[in-house]
Amino acid sequence: MLELTMATVSGTEAGATAGMALADAPSEPGAVLRVGRDRAVCRLATPDDWLFVSRVHLEFLCGPDGGWQVTWLRGSQPDPSSVVRLTIGEYAQTIAYGASVALPRGGAGEVVIQDRTGPRTVNVGFYHEA
Repeated sequence: MLELTMATVSGTEAGATAGMALADAPSEPGAVLRVGRDRAVCRLATPDDWLFVSRVHLEFLCGPDGGWQVTWLRGSQPDPSSVVRLTIGEYAQTIAYGASVALPRGGAGEVVIQDRTGPRTVNVGFYHEA
């Protein structure tokens, strides 16, 4: 089972606003959870006017062995207007545009989509049951 929590945060710490959403999927080969602006395709949807997030921005996919990976899908623009970072405990890395990263089994962490032009983030926490 992969559990996701999404918080959309706008503004600075002193005047931040946030919204929360939850989604989960069993760890079965081919299971998919998507994050983006398109509510018809994404289980976790960001505000429509947050154009730094693609229609389908992140895809969490369960592989044949029951392990999960996250992919920053390429959008319609050649250069993204956001940065995507993965944090697991003390470990942090930037995910390249169009790249995939395996998630640890039985682990938890966070994927953050940061707007390059303003103080807005989409924080997607994950927990992968072993």
